[in-house]
Amino acid sequence: MREPAASLVPERSYAAGPTAPAAAPPRRRLSLAPSGGWPQGARLGLAAIGFAIYVGSIAGANWMISHVGRPVAGAHVLPVGFGLEAPSGVYLAGLTFVARDIVQRLAGLRVGVVAIVIGATLSWWLSSPAIAVASGVTFLLSESCDFLVYTPLQTRHFPYAVVGSGLVADVVDSVVFLTLAGIPLAVALPGQLVGKAWVVLIGGVVAGFLRRYGPFKKPA
Repeated sequence: MREPAASLVPERSYAAGPTAPAAAPPRRRLSLAPSGGWPQGARLGLAAIGFAIYVGSIAGANWMISHVGRPVAGAHVLPVGFGLEAPSGVYLAGLTFVARDIVQRLAGLRVGVVAIVIGATLSWWLSSPAIAVASGVTFLLSESCDFLVYTPLQTRHFPYAVVGSGLVADVVDSVVFLTLAGIPLAVALPGQLVGKAWVVLIGGVVAGFLRRYGPFKKPA
């Protein structure tokens, strides 16, 4: 008697129960947050605040020269340390360098350039007729120097970029303005340099604190 041929079809085992369907791969969620981890709307909101501070510091500097401090011929002055004095708007003038850097950090390079053009126009428009051209040209040159120094440095050294670019802009701003306005450098330059340098150095400390958080970690 012949034995039945072995089946060529493997027997199916049901010991482990029916085969479970393969799990679907997890769905990726689209994120509206930039590389810093913050929503884009929050990042731009902070940039708008920085831009308001930037514009306000330009307007405030012109107002302070006429209203705050010890009155002198055609202006007011404030002490800046080391026995020196400078026009009362010197502190807010230094703040414009720091504020523009932060606006660029949050909103990007193009917005940083637009801020320079708007700032120069405001500086020209708000200044007295006698120094309007000197003020506008000086602002354009100094902020452009700030931009050129700050932009390549900010990716790796945000605080140093703020300080380095601000100090360069401080020198350019002070020397060019005093020269165009016909004010002797020996009389007014030291106070101008020192007054704005204080604000720039404080801005560097603030930048060192901000770079640890949210949208300030990386440039836009």
